[in-house]
Amino acid sequence: MASLRKKSIIVIIYNFLFAIATSVIGAIILSWPLLAASINLEHTAAIVKLPIEVIIKNYNQLMFYLLWPFKKTLKMTNFPTSSQAAQHFYECKLLFGLALIAFIVGVIILVFLSRRKKLSYLRLTSVEIIVFMLIPLTLLPLALINFDQFFIEFHHLLFNNNNWLFDPSTDPIINVLTENFFASCFASGIIIYELYFGILFYKCKKEL
Repeated sequence: MASLRKKSIIVIIYNFLFAIATSVIGAIILSWPLLAASINLEHTAAIVKLPIEVIIKNYNQLMFYLLWPFKKTLKMTNFPTSSQAAQHFYECKLLFGLALIAFIVGVIILVFLSRRKKLSYLRLTSVEIIVFMLIPLTLLPLALINFDQFFIEFHHLLFNNNNWLFDPSTDPIINVLTENFFASCFASGIIIYELYFGILFYKCKKEL
């Protein structure tokens, strides 16, 4: 009984962390088309006085720094970075690194068990899946009613400083990385998270 309970806890932790990591990685990948859409819809290229191609090039430089562990210094060609912003981006780099590690480890475990036809080891009950699906939905009303406040509370949860409060005069990149852009990235991450557990729920019901 104790071993079964231990296995259940491990499976719950695995699926939750893998779902979070997958949603983060998915949101990162989708951030490129979302940024392009944001630039066109909010006309931020006119604000920073740069063509969309140049903005995307600078965004590539930012994301390469955030995602590549051996890139030690952030340098964007057309956007200066204050020391405060650099520290915030470094903290984001650490969080992205954790998400990448969790995702890679999750995929390795998934492939390992799949090849041995033991995916049932990772199976959750339908009740557990529903609970996981409800977790982000409890935050949805706040996000929909006042995303600005939700965004602030989200940063207070992840960071222990105010370095994320960028000054457009010293960090003009914030004119491009708008609140609507971040909202769309957050929404895409939630959708991916829900799809992860939605697929598990479908498989769980199908096997009954």
